[in-house]
Amino acid sequence: MLLIQTDAGEHGESCFVCQTCPYIYPVHRPLVTRTVLKKKPVDDVLGGDNAWKNVDSIQAVCPKCEHDRAYFMQIQIRSADEPMTTFYKCCNPDCGHQWREN
Repeated sequence: MLLIQTDAGEHGESCFVCQTCPYIYPVHRPLVTRTVLKKKPVDDVLGGDNAWKNVDSIQAVCPKCEHDRAYFMQIQIRSADEPMTTFYKCCNPDCGHQWREN
């Protein structure tokens, strides 16, 4: 396996070097490789739209549209000695903003 080593000298040239033998191959032009990573689809941790299907609503002001009611649910997302996290979703069908409070 060849490794890339950069010379710390005046020109800062790079070269390929072998760890097991004295082979050295100088690199005279820039080496550029581009790898496009394939992204995984993101799972909705809260269960998507079905998670909000049968939840209750309470009086809570939406920080986005200032609507006065929001759906809510509580989920334990940290260790058992920590308080539950409350998730909210605005009841305004034009907004639907989601936020949380610990």
